[in-house]
Amino acid sequence: MKIAIPLAEGKLSLHFGHCEAFALVDVDEGKKQIIKQTEIESPPHQPGLLPRWLAEKGADVIIAGGMGQRAQALFAEQGIKVVVGAPAEPPKKIVSDYLAGTLKAGDNACDH
Repeated sequence: MKIAIPLAEGKLSLHFGHCEAFALVDVDEGKKQIIKQTEIESPPHQPGLLPRWLAEKGADVIIAGGMGQRAQALFAEQGIKVVVGAPAEPPKKIVSDYLAGTLKAGDNACDH
């Protein structure tokens, strides 16, 4: 499984559409372990681009602070599970908490 996390200054960006980069974290679901993490620069912001772009990168899940309803629908069309309301923490902590079932996902930080 590959988990995508939008980044700003090395931590989860609360608004994924305007993040600096994405952490792509490969995990072993069975062992609940992080295998590898890579960071890739985000493409220039264009509505509707990121779901397709991340699908091409192999993402199965995106964990974000906030995301609009249209973006969530576009990710669903690509077969990518969306988790919103995650805290601004480093990717390894977010993914470890997600795998352990202890990720504190709260309210969607995006209102559009």
